[in-house]
Amino acid sequence: MNYRSPLAKVLGHGSAKEGSAHWWWQRLTALALIPLTLWFTYSVARLSGPCMEEIYTWFASPITSTMLIAFIVSLFYHTQLGIQVVLEDYVRHEGFKIFSILAVKAFSAILVILSTISILQVALG
Repeated sequence: MNYRSPLAKVLGHGSAKEGSAHWWWQRLTALALIPLTLWFTYSVARLSGPCMEEIYTWFASPITSTMLIAFIVSLFYHTQLGIQVVLEDYVRHEGFKIFSILAVKAFSAILVILSTISILQVALG
């Protein structure tokens, strides 16, 4: 018994076998972002003003730095997964689709690395 659709038989494409993992990672990062976003919003709102010493003190806390890095990693990974789904669904040209997905992944990775380095530089003095 063959479970492939008639269109998949004609095109010669089968299941990609990675959709469920992608779906789960999207849900897990969304779930992680709920408390991280609430924490980030509350923490920034508690800062009394644009005093740089207070902000440096806030960043210097190991808990704050760790939470910020977790927030940044979750946020960019979740964003990258969402943009990838949009590109896979709406970009028709296969070459441009692959290039776009790789560019989004690279851009997200660069932003995560730069953000993490920046947080650690401020936190470690």
